Amino acid sequence: MEVINTVAALKARVAAARQQGKTVGLVPTMGALHVGHLSLVSRACQECDFVVVSVFVNPTQFNNPDDLRTYPRTLDADVDLLTNNTKADVVFAPSVAEVYPTPDTRVFDLGPVAQVMEGAHRPGHFNGVCQIVSKLFAYVSPDKAYFGEKDFQQIAVIRQMVSQCDFKLEIVDCPIVREADGLAVSSRNTLLTPEHRAAAPHIHEVLAASVAKVATMSPDELTRWTIDEVNKNTLLAVEYYEIVDALTLQPIKAWTDTTSAVGCITVQAGAVRLIDNIRLTK
Repeated sequence: MEVINTVAALKARVAAARQQGKTVGLVPTMGALHVGHLSLVSRACQECDFVVVSVFVNPTQFNNPDDLRTYPRTLDADVDLLTNNTKADVVFAPSVAEVYPTPDTRVFDLGPVAQVMEGAHRPGHFNGVCQIVSKLFAYVSPDKAYFGEKDFQQIAVIRQMVSQCDFKLEIVDCPIVREADGLAVSSRNTLLTPEHRAAAPHIHEVLAASVAKVATMSPDELTRWTIDEVNKNTLLAVEYYEIVDALTLQPIKAWTDTTSAVGCITVQAGAVRLIDNIRLTK
């Protein structure tokens, strides 16, 4: 596996693969890789002939400077993990100056999918996501790009950006990978204190239990129940929980408003912000 740090070298390596008739897959990451990322890379390697994994902590998607400062950076360990556990061909690990030689002033009009939930609570976050992902798509021109469903809203936003920018690729969404105790695997889990790590599986326990409540509760009632149940653990504090349409991400008032409802939650566990979601109706 080759580690590449410049856009020019990455484009040349991808072009060589294309000349050999290979299909190209991209797995964008911010590093601090874990088994969730490995599942994305594994699927990419199954479906594509040549796979690029990007490792880049993108500053433009952080609206909290402390979050950017403390985000884990473990490039050497990431390269070892990919080398020993996947058949990825390239790790693209550029500097900030390489990706942003000048400030990226582009503003994406992403519509309603980017205005709710994370979009409302983290102003500018999704614009920053689209800045970096659109750059990666331009560098690699992948046939397929792979994203985890833990970031459910992000996938919808990226699909919107792909449509607007007319990128010719397929977005592949992959299931959430969980720890044995149910906590959604995340790079931020390593930042949890032992006490908050022990409390965090309660989030998924409540989400899983909420599915059975759909038959007897309205969306509003289930929203209140879910928030109250998570907050019963005093080490956890719900920032928001919303039941939304799986495609539009707009809140629903009745189960008949959608053919597929998803419950999306963000919880503060001490200094660490955790997100998760669950399908409530198929």
